[in-house]
Amino acid sequence: MRWIRHLLSRVNRHFPPATMDAIRDAIANSERRQLGEIVFAVEGRLSFTDLWHGRQARDCAIEAFSKLRVWDTEGNSGVLIYLLLADHAIEIVADRGIARHVPDSDWQAVCGDMRQRLAGGDFEGGVIAGIEAIRERLDQHLPSDNHANPNELPDRPIVL
Repeated sequence: MRWIRHLLSRVNRHFPPATMDAIRDAIANSERRQLGEIVFAVEGRLSFTDLWHGRQARDCAIEAFSKLRVWDTEGNSGVLIYLLLADHAIEIVADRGIARHVPDSDWQAVCGDMRQRLAGGDFEGGVIAGIEAIRERLDQHLPSDNHANPNELPDRPIVL
């Protein structure tokens, strides 16, 4: 069944340009309020080789975190929201500057809330709710104390 889901999965069906624009705007608004950098990446499906080897979403998320250089911020303050659409899997990977403040259980709660909304078909609302939940945690631990908060990573959602 997993093979069929991966064969049929299409990102643009659930994330049309208007949804991607709304997600970009939510990330940009969030980053104005705190020092974290949020990246949203969605992958429609895995390759047949990855499926054959039983590759899981967490491994893909960690690879994307590195490949997209989410770790490459001055304050080690990058957070990746990774969605593997075909598996309905959501992973959050936080850089060490954030991971020391926010426990994994918080990230799992955010993923669970997002998963519920996505399961109901609310892809835009689910991702934006996740961004807002991450912003709340970053507001608490990495508030922006001035207006000179550089945008170190792209706000535009990335399709892998």
